[in-house]
Amino acid sequence: MNSTNPAHPLQVLGISGSLRGDSHNTTALRAVAALADPTIRLTMWNGLVGIPPFCEDHESEPAPAVRDLRTAFAEADSLLISTPEYNGSIPGQLKNALDWASRPYGASALSGKPVTIMSASPSAYGAQWAQDDLRKILTTCGAQVTVFSLAISQAHTAFRPDDVPHDPELHESLLTLLHHIRPSTRDTSAARR
Repeated sequence: MNSTNPAHPLQVLGISGSLRGDSHNTTALRAVAALADPTIRLTMWNGLVGIPPFCEDHESEPAPAVRDLRTAFAEADSLLISTPEYNGSIPGQLKNALDWASRPYGASALSGKPVTIMSASPSAYGAQWAQDDLRKILTTCGAQVTVFSLAISQAHTAFRPDDVPHDPELHESLLTLLHHIRPSTRDTSAARR
């Protein structure tokens, strides 16, 4: 895939770890999508709420929502996941979706998949603990996680109603994140099994 060709843009799947309608992480993903040039097409995946609890007994014949998840993950060139922080880690529903995507063994939709991560929180730390856990989970699943990540602190005041960042520094950080999504510039950590 030529990521500099607007006729064949990089297909990036945006995943918010929050189910909340007014989620700061969903806002952050919309802001990234608005800043993307024609060489990147960021599509939001909105199926998180419909994913059932992971059960290994059903991994070979999962519910339709899980099949849709696996297809969406597999067909994307790259994933961009933005997570909130719940009790010092990622939300259970996001972990649940990643568990489904990682199975069955040997046919994971995450194996070798380029993933960029960010987090947003009203806290001063921008959900950094959750981001650290997300990186560990994705790496364990065999994903190729970019070294660059973005933690957005004070997220409740970071964006205008039109999803534009108030702070020029955050605007530049979002552009840097977009730069690292591209395969030609991606700096990935080694996937570990």
